[in-house]
Amino acid sequence: MVVKTKGIALKKRHGQNFLRDVGVVSNIISGADVEPNASVLEIGCGDGFLTNAILSEKIERLWGFEIDDEWAEHIRKTISDKRFTLFEKDILEFDFSRLEQHSPWVLLANLPYHITFPILFMIQQFRHLFSHGVIMVQEEVAQKLVKTKGRGYGFNSLFFQRYFDLKLLEKISPEAFRPKPKVFSRLLFFSPKSKVAKIADEQEFWRFIKVCFQFPRRTLKNNLLQTHYDSSKIDDKILSLRSQQLSVEDFISLWNLIK
Repeated sequence: MVVKTKGIALKKRHGQNFLRDVGVVSNIISGADVEPNASVLEIGCGDGFLTNAILSEKIERLWGFEIDDEWAEHIRKTISDKRFTLFEKDILEFDFSRLEQHSPWVLLANLPYHITFPILFMIQQFRHLFSHGVIMVQEEVAQKLVKTKGRGYGFNSLFFQRYFDLKLLEKISPEAFRPKPKVFSRLLFFSPKSKVAKIADEQEFWRFIKVCFQFPRRTLKNNLLQTHYDSSKIDDKILSLRSQQLSVEDFISLWNLIK
């Protein structure tokens, strides 16, 4: 069954579940505490439900991204605010250096759930261009991002917590969307950390972390057993633990031993 709104079909390939709860939109904006001179970025304008709410605030500018040509055309016809610039483009193909001129940016977005992590990795790469933001993600994803140990804790937890301060905000029911998704969602506040200590050969360090979490239920020893990493310098007590029991500081200490 094709779901339509405003006469336009919603497309599953773009993850189009449109927010319809005014209270949630209000919490997105208040959660970000947007200042009057802010430059705001929105990913996935859809029919403009959040876009119009952002423009009701005293902001300097809003740049919105919409990949769907039908919804981009709808936005062009219904929003004429001079502060608003629409990009009919995949955010993952955008040249982020174009944001330099008006940085720092505040990101406010109901992220397409099927490309949440590619977007998050892009934001991490260009985090110096952002002051903070509030994004909507799947509840399961949000919980994994803030985990510090145990089930669900893994590479993504370590990676994003290293570069960002993260805070869980409102949990969102499927009832807030049309069509209703099958999962709960969560508003997540983020702000890039001002100082991040360097790690020797950091790209290789993150490859090492991926190996450590390849099989979360296995011990660290078993995950490293058939790799090129020399674990002989690591204490047997540590090797007997699962990666989900170790902090980022623990992993950095291990990395300094074996690199």
